Amino acid sequence: MSDTTRREAMAMATIGAVAAVAAPGVAQGQAAAPTARGGKQNPRDKYPKPPFPSQSQPWPGLASRMNPRPDHGEQSYVGSGRLSGRKALITGGDSGMGRGAAIAFAREGADVAINYLPEEEPDAREVVALIRQAGRNAVAFPGDIRSAAFCRQLVDRAVSGLGGLDILVCNAARQQSIPSILDLTDDEFDRTMKTNIYAPFWIIRAAVPHLQPGSAIIGTTSEQAYNPDPDLYAYAQTKAATMNYVKSLAKQLAPRGIRVNGVAPGPIWTPLQVSGGASQGKLVTFGATSPLGRPGQPGELAGIFVRLAEDDGSYTTGNIYGAGGGQGQP
Repeated sequence: MSDTTRREAMAMATIGAVAAVAAPGVAQGQAAAPTARGGKQNPRDKYPKPPFPSQSQPWPGLASRMNPRPDHGEQSYVGSGRLSGRKALITGGDSGMGRGAAIAFAREGADVAINYLPEEEPDAREVVALIRQAGRNAVAFPGDIRSAAFCRQLVDRAVSGLGGLDILVCNAARQQSIPSILDLTDDEFDRTMKTNIYAPFWIIRAAVPHLQPGSAIIGTTSEQAYNPDPDLYAYAQTKAATMNYVKSLAKQLAPRGIRVNGVAPGPIWTPLQVSGGASQGKLVTFGATSPLGRPGQPGELAGIFVRLAEDDGSYTTGNIYGAGGGQGQP
């Protein structure tokens, strides 16, 4: 067997192994995903389109209970060693874009630590299994990043559990749809700010002393930073702040050889939407306003996270990569 054929066989074996973990999604109506790279497909028809079933979950929500279940790349992402030997910490790594990044990083050869809320343990267990099925070290750290002490502990435990750290993805966020500022409580505003702004500050500050030249920091911002919806007043301003800290920190850390970039998604089908992040009216038609006529899936952004983390992206820093289905400005 040639080396190329052997690599292809190993990639397909990995996909088959993780299919058992991802199988519940198919039963809940997830569109069939391609099983290898190559070929082409109309992006409008690749994944489910609205209208979606009306549904709700208590915060923070579980991807495994969504209908249709999101595609994080469980059956479709095929790696090629682009992050071989790297060590990554991802907040919000149990579902959504964090889960997509975790799967992709592992299949590209990285060891991965994920953080998530204790209520998200069922989703987190699936991610840990997928990382280990890819032959990489997986460590899981449940906990609330609204605590500065926990954020410091999270970084220390990730460095210890992984044997180092050179990729940091600050992805976890709180999003709640609240129609009027008059209905936005001090507690909700504080919770959003602590999760989306304070936590990345605490985590990055703790991580920088561990990061060597060639390391990468990635923040998750949003199209909301450019074109905020009226019911996402609190969330949208945190995403604008994320975009700003990416650009500022990139300049500050460039002399240390550390790159900082951001990913700005448009409407992406994640538990954020079904656990209060979107009104029921918006949820049923979620993604319909995008030129592609549907929401994006987390797995469609996985390659962007990989690109921003790998050495081939060495001249990219202080940039925001968009994936908005035809809308948004980055």
